[in-house]
Amino acid sequence: MKQQGVSVLGSTGSIGTTALRVIARQHDRFRVVALTAHSNAALLREQVRDHRPSYVGLVNCVDEQADGWNRGAECLVEAATRDDADIVLNAIVGAAGLDATLAALRAGKRVALANKETLVVAGELVAKAAAEGRGEIVPVDSEHSAILQCITGHDRAEVKRVILTASGGPFRGWSEDRLAAATVDDALHHPTWTMGRKITIDSATLANKALEVIEAHFLFGLPYDSIEVVVHPQSVVHSFVEFVDGSVVAQMSVPSMELPVLYALTHPERASDDGVPAFDPVALSPMTFEPVAQERFPAFRLGIDAGRRGGAAPAVFNAANEEAVSLFLAGSIEFADIPAAIESALKKLGGLPSESREDLLDADSKTRRHVRELFEC
Repeated sequence: MKQQGVSVLGSTGSIGTTALRVIARQHDRFRVVALTAHSNAALLREQVRDHRPSYVGLVNCVDEQADGWNRGAECLVEAATRDDADIVLNAIVGAAGLDATLAALRAGKRVALANKETLVVAGELVAKAAAEGRGEIVPVDSEHSAILQCITGHDRAEVKRVILTASGGPFRGWSEDRLAAATVDDALHHPTWTMGRKITIDSATLANKALEVIEAHFLFGLPYDSIEVVVHPQSVVHSFVEFVDGSVVAQMSVPSMELPVLYALTHPERASDDGVPAFDPVALSPMTFEPVAQERFPAFRLGIDAGRRGGAAPAVFNAANEEAVSLFLAGSIEFADIPAAIESALKKLGGLPSESREDLLDADSKTRRHVRELFEC
């Protein structure tokens, strides 16, 4: 079997490190050809030593010992379009991953996409790039991987609706008064998943689930009325698919990102991997489901409304959320200020032009400035 080359963008983050563990176990099938990171030069150096890629990039390089590495934001596109890269695993956080995704798709690559913001910000542009370059998007998010696994081999016309599951985050069951006093440490204490700081805060506000609804809309061509969300605290069922005949298929596994990463690399095939924990239905029981408490988590509703509105609104939602989360993590604003910032930005900027990449990046920039000015940061 010929090894496939993999470029890992965002290799020092949670998904990136998970992907490298998976690739190391699948060394007969895959090899690392490129690694990029934002600023963690120490960990990147260890990864370079272990995986020996032919290309290394550091976006924000302040490490003078990184001689021979490629530096600056342009390294993401360079790593994504290399001739020796068959698969580009995009694990970059936020809208910064957009250009690399577009470039990889135009170059005909498979993009294993963990950077959901790419589709939220520019779903139509991404679809156009994939068609022009004959590239392919395979989702890494556990929920979208689950949907893909359930519908593979079926005509999309047979799908009636999909149901994404949400853990409910660390604040499931909290009152509005208690939420108003939530600290950064509270928000980072996720009950079932170990993730990066930004996505963990997104899980706490449920903004992440709104991003996933928009992503599902673009990935699977489903109208928003056919995409639902339920809270499933155990994070064992990752999504349901209901078909037109009333049958419902679910994908289940222990809450580990190693399985969706592996499937994104091998789809539609499956590869044996002893590193994925075994499934024990008794040990993982009971499994419960409940509705989303939208009144306590307004970021969820705001995100889905932005998706339905279309145009620049999803990009504005994403940028406002990213900027507000950054300010919250820095201790500059309160937890309740995150959805307030999103709502303010959408009211003022949600109708901006959205015809081109430049339009969307302009909306992104104006939204970030609006959020900073809102809190005088």
